[in-house]
Amino acid sequence: MTLPEKVQAVEAVFNKLDQEIASFQNWSGLHCKWGCGKCCFKPDIEATILEFLPFAFHLHQSGLADQWLSEIIATDSSICLILNPTQAGAGLCSEYPHRGMICRLFGYSARTNKYDKKELVTCQIIKTEQAENFQNADSKIGEGADIPVMSQYYLQLHSIDFELTQKFYPINTAIRHAIETVLSYYAYRE
Repeated sequence: MTLPEKVQAVEAVFNKLDQEIASFQNWSGLHCKWGCGKCCFKPDIEATILEFLPFAFHLHQSGLADQWLSEIIATDSSICLILNPTQAGAGLCSEYPHRGMICRLFGYSARTNKYDKKELVTCQIIKTEQAENFQNADSKIGEGADIPVMSQYYLQLHSIDFELTQKFYPINTAIRHAIETVLSYYAYRE
């Protein structure tokens, strides 16, 4: 599979996930607080290289890959460099359409516990400020209501490229490796 084909395959997974999340948000009533982005400030967010391949590909197509790579190499921050805390809007991601899988999943997906039951993975803000909707959604999920399951989506990525999904990195490292992967691919083709 060529790199552009991998990007298309990842984007297809993301599109399906986004549709499932929209459906979940619709029936659950859960949503992020306007302008929050608090989860993005966690310094221990990890991601795979493959989930940031579409972002790196976009940077390359826009002629910005080298600039972003230099910025990532120069920083020692553990906070995601795509985050823009001065941005106005529903979220603080400067590259929202190209955000990674972890960014899409958190808040609106489930993990499967040791009893094979789905558990909603969301933030404390949603749990407390939208307590009634959270409790209703949690109950319906326990009864089998549809919600994206993290492990199932990571398996879909895994089936696209085992090598680029076998390890989780700090988010900026995953982005750096994705950019390097794209630049390396095109270094011999352009």
